[in-house]
Amino acid sequence: MTKSDIQKTLFSMQDKKYAAFQAKLTPNLTLEDFIGVRTPDLKKFAKQLFKEDDYQEFITNLPHKYFDENQLHAFIIAEIKDYDTCINEVNNFLPYVNNWATCDQLSPKSFKKNKDKLLKEIKVWIKSKETYTVRFAIGNLMRHYLEEDFDKKYPEMVSKVRSDEYYINMMIAWYFATALAKQYDSVLPYVTDNKLDVWTHNKTIQKAVESDRITSQQKDYLKSFKRK
Repeated sequence: MTKSDIQKTLFSMQDKKYAAFQAKLTPNLTLEDFIGVRTPDLKKFAKQLFKEDDYQEFITNLPHKYFDENQLHAFIIAEIKDYDTCINEVNNFLPYVNNWATCDQLSPKSFKKNKDKLLKEIKVWIKSKETYTVRFAIGNLMRHYLEEDFDKKYPEMVSKVRSDEYYINMMIAWYFATALAKQYDSVLPYVTDNKLDVWTHNKTIQKAVESDRITSQQKDYLKSFKRK
């Protein structure tokens, strides 16, 4: 399908009320950036295009105009089983990712079985000057390296990121809050020793305290380290 054909199909699934709802959740975009296609419909369409091998023109014709096109692009990439092909498409697409939702929903299936290779990419992405490339790097460290593949050097990598970007700092806080739930003893010093900037430090504690995976005793202890 041509890019124009895909746009027409997306508009045929349009829900204007949903577009307005999405726009409120993504303040760096405007209402005009949204068509209003619901996520299950986008995923179904992505799988259809992938199965029919009818997506190449669409994913090579960047940038996209609409949020929904970016979402569709992310869901298509997620279907690519060959890691090398997938990572090439991810790297082509990342510079054009312009919002937190597309960034966080870009979750290729091939990453889980290629964590050694993926880690090399993460080390490059986390040093990027692009907001959502850095967020993507941290998100993947959170998604894939907080359990059996955990290493203390990974939270150290995240703690060294310094940014004025809200969407980077929020992801750092999310990472450390999740890490506290999964690797409490290893990650606790990042809070107790004030290794994060004040805003991210306090947001980490807030998100950790909201988690059901952290005990009441741990929550009380974490709250005692809030900074002014």
